[in-house]
Amino acid sequence: MNTLLEKSKIELPQGFTTRGAELDDADAAVKLFNTWSQAVIHQNELSDPKILRNEWASPGFNPATDICLVFSPEGMLVGYIEAWTTSKPPVHPWLWGRVHPEFGGLGIGTWLLQWAEERACKVLDILPADLRFAPRTGIFQSAVDSKKLVEDRGFVRIRSSYEMRINMEEAPPTPLWADGITLRTADPETDSRAIYQVDRDSFRDHFGYIEEPFEEGFARFKHFLLGEDSDPSLWFLAMDGDEIAGISLCRPSSYDDPDLGWVNILGVRREWRKRGIGLALLQHSFGEFYKRGKRKVGLGVDAQNLTGALKLYERAGMRVHQAFDQYEKTIRSGREISVESLSE
Repeated sequence: MNTLLEKSKIELPQGFTTRGAELDDADAAVKLFNTWSQAVIHQNELSDPKILRNEWASPGFNPATDICLVFSPEGMLVGYIEAWTTSKPPVHPWLWGRVHPEFGGLGIGTWLLQWAEERACKVLDILPADLRFAPRTGIFQSAVDSKKLVEDRGFVRIRSSYEMRINMEEAPPTPLWADGITLRTADPETDSRAIYQVDRDSFRDHFGYIEEPFEEGFARFKHFLLGEDSDPSLWFLAMDGDEIAGISLCRPSSYDDPDLGWVNILGVRREWRKRGIGLALLQHSFGEFYKRGKRKVGLGVDAQNLTGALKLYERAGMRVHQAFDQYEKTIRSGREISVESLSE
């Protein structure tokens, strides 16, 4: 493992400095992200630094040690990367970074990715020795330079995902509910644990799912669900009697566009699938956003989704807005514990 990481060891250009992140760095980081994204995908990535600060405050994540910032000799933030090892067990750490477009070609991106791999590998000591360990990252398909950077570091493309959107010129269709299914709005005080269980049940059939200890997963789920932009009046539950059959948990807006409503989590438990509940939840969510004056709604989906979600979203009138590629690098071979197919 060490040989694999060290064979291409490089150093930053002279005069550039590094350190971990602090909450006060969020403004400069968002400015860096948006400068990069405007140059590559012609839109912002984050609309408000408080979104990033909330992410950094996630249980188990420490910005001082899990983020590395690179500064130019003049003190300008020009590079950023984060290494997420909060999932349990952390067999697929998530790496994500940005380099200011005016500082490309200096090796900063390669140095940052090298740092993130080494940071991610610190969890190897706590993982069972037979488990496969492969950090992952995601890149916009149009970010050609970024894709080459990770490929040069030994990452291999494994999958694609989409951001899908719908533009509503008129009110969406009224949803048709299956017999026995009713809709209600969630109460975060009494429903959060049950909602998290439905989330686990719904996504057990999705690529990359790993069963983790309930309480640790619930703490992170609740942290993001109840963030500063939370609006529980947009959390919709499809009920079959006293049981939750499906959920649509929405945010008032996406992280990058305050005018875009966002379906954060849409899931239906296996026992209630093939009854139109997912489509009805989606159409109800569209309708609620329309009533609130939102004419655009988006969500994210695995392009090769194992349960057919992509076709559902297309049937609801959504179209691909952005495409991403997911890459991984096998640091240690072994037993794969994440879901890769429905036959598992």
